[in-house]
Amino acid sequence: MSEAKLKVILLRHTPDPEETVAMAAKLCYSPADITSLKSRIETKDQKSFVDKLVKMGHMTPIEHASFTFAIEGISRACSHQLVRHRVASYSQQSQRYVSEEAGFDYVIPPVIKADKELKKAFTSFMKEAQSAYNSMVKKLNAKGIKGESANQDARFLLPNSAETKIMVTMNARELLHFFRQRCCNRAQWEIRKMAEDMLKLVSKIAPTIFQKAGPGCLYAACPEGDYTCGKIREVRKKYRVKK
Repeated sequence: MSEAKLKVILLRHTPDPEETVAMAAKLCYSPADITSLKSRIETKDQKSFVDKLVKMGHMTPIEHASFTFAIEGISRACSHQLVRHRVASYSQQSQRYVSEEAGFDYVIPPVIKADKELKKAFTSFMKEAQSAYNSMVKKLNAKGIKGESANQDARFLLPNSAETKIMVTMNARELLHFFRQRCCNRAQWEIRKMAEDMLKLVSKIAPTIFQKAGPGCLYAACPEGDYTCGKIREVRKKYRVKK
């Protein structure tokens, strides 16, 4: 057992994503055949055209670019929020087929981690949860219930803080929506950090598509209304300077 560390890797993405987006958009309006259209696009920088698409809000062509991430070191609490974004594909490590007897890693909330007394109480409970899990597996085994059959019932004793690993594939349009929701200061701290790391990775691959990506308050009024964090200036500075 140990504290989990967030790790986000961009595994795969559509080759030349901005060219693909430009191809999809121009196909809608061009009488040219696919081969000649493809040739013209590949011989010309498509940055200004893709920029125009984004500014126009013509988002359908942007769906043709996709990105696949491998993420580890997040809690089950975080993954429960992540999978609410339904325009995506997910493959998550199973607590049914993967036993936690050797020791599950866990995520400690920063507020708890910063307080010595709270952290001690938290880690103590993690040890108790591990002990309870292992004990339940042994008792189930003794009754002839083994393997995934034992794991699937013993996992009910594991906490939301238990670390999980997940692969995520989203198209660029959904990522823009995801960043708008999850980079917001009011998003839960863990999924916000994950979203920020994802944004940094895709911005290197498709800078024009994601040039204005981030929380909803970057280029408009805060969409949270009365629930605003009240830090719009700080948020805008952070994303416009560091991204």
